[in-house]
Amino acid sequence: MPDLMQTIDALLDRVANRLIWRFASKPRNVTTDVPLVSFTFDDVPDSALHNGAAILEHHGLRGTFYIAGGLAGRVETDRTLISPEGCADLASRGHEIGCHTYSHNKIRLLGGARLAQDLDRNADYLTRSGVGAAATNFAFPYNAAWPLARRKLRQRYRTCRAAGECINRLAVDPLLLKAVEIRQPEAHARALTGWIDDVVDRPGWLVFFTHDIAARPTPYGCTPETFEHLVQYALAKGCTILPVERILDRLGW
Repeated sequence: MPDLMQTIDALLDRVANRLIWRFASKPRNVTTDVPLVSFTFDDVPDSALHNGAAILEHHGLRGTFYIAGGLAGRVETDRTLISPEGCADLASRGHEIGCHTYSHNKIRLLGGARLAQDLDRNADYLTRSGVGAAATNFAFPYNAAWPLARRKLRQRYRTCRAAGECINRLAVDPLLLKAVEIRQPEAHARALTGWIDDVVDRPGWLVFFTHDIAARPTPYGCTPETFEHLVQYALAKGCTILPVERILDRLGW
């Protein structure tokens, strides 16, 4: 029975992610002559702060870190989540802080009123952490979008990011930005340079997302060496690398 329920849950997520585009009344165009790249992080294990942010900064770059306050400081078997002090540190170093809900639940499980309360709680957490400006961009926990939440999300955020393994080109739904995951196995993560070649050949906006950047990464992260390889490759290919918020300003969204 648990396997059946997981299958149904995954099917609901796939259907919702396909349906949400049908509710997009105002798609936006990605108009760019240069390849655009953003490096983003979900949940934000402390290794993303200590390694991921540091690698970007070494090259004069900044990223977008989607924080779920309910995970703050949690110690798990293979990772420790970022502390409130770590969130403030990221913001002070010029990185963008985004919202990933507070509870890190799929938003279709929260419902209308509970979703609003959850987002308010995360905003309050970030404020108390010393982040400063309110988050203006959002990432769906588990990359699971939900059409019925569009209105509430549109009122709060400029964009919402899922996955999709796709480059954002031409008409794009701001409430369903597509992204490519940097994850294990390591050979797969290093081969993601192919996506960079793609966006260079046909300019658009390539959004990468990952979790931990560690010597022994979880299945949802990569090593510092691989992350450095991807960043260096994108720079060598002439990509403009910016956080999500700054890309939006550049595109005029």
